[in-house]
Amino acid sequence: MLLRACVMHTVAPRATAVAARRTRAPSSSTHRAVIRAASGGRETTSMDPEKAAAKAKNRAMIDLQPPKGTRDFPPEDMRARSWLFGHFRDTAKAFGFDEFDAPVLENEELFTRKAGEEICGQLYNFVDKGERRVALRPELTPSFARLILQQGKSLALPAKWFAVGQCWRYERMTRGRRREHYQWNMDIVGVQGVEAEAELLAAITSFFKRVGITSADVGIKVSSRKLLSEVLSRFDIDGENFAPVCVVVDKIEKLPREKIVEELRALGVKEEAVDGILAATSMRSVEELEALIGPDAEAVKDLKRLFEYADAYGYRDWLVFDACVVRGLAYYTGIVFEGFDRKGELRAICGGGRYDKLLGALGGEDQPMVGFGFGDAVIVELLKDKGVMPDFSKGAVQDLVFPLSEALRPAAMTIAAKLRDAGRSVDLVLEDKKAKWAFKQAERAGAERVVILGENEWAAGAVRVKNLATREEFDVKVSDL
Repeated sequence: MLLRACVMHTVAPRATAVAARRTRAPSSSTHRAVIRAASGGRETTSMDPEKAAAKAKNRAMIDLQPPKGTRDFPPEDMRARSWLFGHFRDTAKAFGFDEFDAPVLENEELFTRKAGEEICGQLYNFVDKGERRVALRPELTPSFARLILQQGKSLALPAKWFAVGQCWRYERMTRGRRREHYQWNMDIVGVQGVEAEAELLAAITSFFKRVGITSADVGIKVSSRKLLSEVLSRFDIDGENFAPVCVVVDKIEKLPREKIVEELRALGVKEEAVDGILAATSMRSVEELEALIGPDAEAVKDLKRLFEYADAYGYRDWLVFDACVVRGLAYYTGIVFEGFDRKGELRAICGGGRYDKLLGALGGEDQPMVGFGFGDAVIVELLKDKGVMPDFSKGAVQDLVFPLSEALRPAAMTIAAKLRDAGRSVDLVLEDKKAKWAFKQAERAGAERVVILGENEWAAGAVRVKNLATREEFDVKVSDL
């Protein structure tokens, strides 16, 4: 605007410049507003499509890949995802859980209050246009806790909720680990005993069996945060250091012993305490744990009862006691568990535990709570490795309707509508195509039948139906379709 004003000032008197400004064409924004009003509120463009196409030709092709660490879901992959999520939902509903959802974008404080330093460093967080600090959720549990607090005294207990939602973490990518993933959560509020943990573990093992995974393929490591708390209290390690120590212990099976010792010392843990922690986390049976901290310790009582319930449910062979399992998130308070593949080729498949103090950390009144998170990425890798992932290369269309002439297209539309009203999935051939193309399309779509409309058959009130499984063909009255 400054440049335009300077040019006008040098070529015409001020009055001429003013008149010119009054009579010149409206600005582009004004022009767009006029067009928008004339088109009923929709903004349109007066740009010549041919000029726009020519301009586009001179531009470089955009990057066709999604942002690093994220995924596209074209139809074949979407069919696989829908199948997996269907099993998540069916399992949760079989156990009497209600589904919920929450925004992917949450207030940042929801995740920084009680999550631990590791997850805070992985947040996709920013200041929005309203100067609010927000974050894409890295997990579902804090959102679940917020909704529970929102319900207040009106929430009937025990409450059993589940969700399947997208989560985001900026972390190093490995096989089965991406920066976005979908997570299945099941949580129980209001049950103090390990009956809640036993029920959730039953749901996890039920899901595995539904998708063809056995206890020979997958195990579930079980321990208790109370175990580590008991050990640390013996060495006068205060509550402030408890969460950081848990984060280090959670890495015991991933890092060399020397590195673990180094990180514990960096937290100010004395040599005697380091030895005690390493000795406690090396135990591989509840009996060893009982010998170390005594039969009256809460951790021992909880674990013995949990294994007793596992026998009752019939999934005891899935469970493995492993004192190294503490889970990295700071809010866990009791029983913790983690699904793993027995070959040791993949990262954790799922994990969870008890978090009775989370609501208090968010400013509410504490409630007994327990839940798990189950990501979609690792389980897909496992299903592929085991050869039990179904083939989703074809669609799930039941009928393909194919008119042999343009004159029969309205009739084909009538037949397609009739079949759809009857509850069948129908792909209608919308253009003038040859029979060879139609049958190839039927194969791609996974159709069971091809419904063919020919002049003679239609005149007789019938259509020709080809069963693609048996290759049989027969005429069927339209009224019998």
